Amino acid sequence: MNNIADVGLNVFENADNFQVNDETNSPDGLLLRSANLHDTVLDRNVKAIARAGAGVNNIPVQECTERGVVVFNTPGANANAVKELILTTIMAVSRNLFDGVSWTKELKGQGDEIPKLVEAGKKQFVGREVKGKTLGVIGLGHIGALVANNALDLDMDVIGFDPFISVDTAWNLSRNVQRALTIEQLFAASDYITVHVPLTEDTRGMFNKEAFKTMKNGACILNFSRGELVNEEDMRAALDSGKVGKYITDFPNENVLGMKNVIPIPHLGASTAESEENCALMAAIQMKNYLETGNIKNSVNFGNVEIPFTGKRRVSVAHKNVPNMVGQITGVLSEYSLNIADMVNRSKGDYAYTLIDIDNQVNGEVVPSLTEKLLNVPGVILARII
Repeated sequence: MNNIADVGLNVFENADNFQVNDETNSPDGLLLRSANLHDTVLDRNVKAIARAGAGVNNIPVQECTERGVVVFNTPGANANAVKELILTTIMAVSRNLFDGVSWTKELKGQGDEIPKLVEAGKKQFVGREVKGKTLGVIGLGHIGALVANNALDLDMDVIGFDPFISVDTAWNLSRNVQRALTIEQLFAASDYITVHVPLTEDTRGMFNKEAFKTMKNGACILNFSRGELVNEEDMRAALDSGKVGKYITDFPNENVLGMKNVIPIPHLGASTAESEENCALMAAIQMKNYLETGNIKNSVNFGNVEIPFTGKRRVSVAHKNVPNMVGQITGVLSEYSLNIADMVNRSKGDYAYTLIDIDNQVNGEVVPSLTEKLLNVPGVILARII
């Protein structure tokens, strides 16, 4: 679904046991970018959905979870593209580049007078350097961490806020990034603020009149995450008063385009050839690996579960995260005299996933009845024998 870069499709097309098309009535997996699945009736055979991108707002994640459909995304695959655009925009806005270019284009037709007009008019676009200014980074995931580290290379002071920072990110984040204990501390210290958090009920409208009150006068806000993070009417008032100097958004709409001092960007954050290829390749590899081995990596609705695949029979079970589930699953295996060689169980919220390698051979005729027996365990929502 959608146009997927060939480098991603080739992952399947070069494999003997896969067929790729956009018309099958009973797919094992769906590979997509922005296609809206909320109004799509998913076939019962669908086992996985992989989005070549980070956001999954176009996918009914809760419905998929309840059915045991694993939803993958590609965190970090487009991080460099977004980072480059953010840093480019910070410097361009600081030097009034967008306004200056637009003004210069309006001189067309002035002939030999253009050089004199340029020299006389350039004073209105005098900007400032980013060196020594403070950049606040809200959310230190893949993109936020890259922005923070590279901003230090521009001799900016960087302060970050992320109460949920992962261990991996912490290892990769420069020790020169200052830590804000509260988001208000970041607001008060920053000349520029860039936000990199998912849209949730807690983050919706987080940039509002209360937030603007704590910011420096003339602060510049960059939003390359989700338009709904900003209360647009409060933003309009802040721009009109000068409390916010510039609002750079990758999510323009009719309301935003009517505000002054807005830099509207046509959703270009991840729009590079390299980013699209990285996302397609990552999504395809994750889905192929899951369908063939049951291993899960970068799922938004089930935990990461990986066991090296040795070719032995493998039991893959998605189930409710309730007591004694693992015991009931292993109890079924014992009924078939199956010995467990390796097992991993991970939970995520109300659901969990268990992957089990079987040490002894499993007759192919046993597989249907074993699968049916597992599905009859209360709380099991999906069972596969690989």
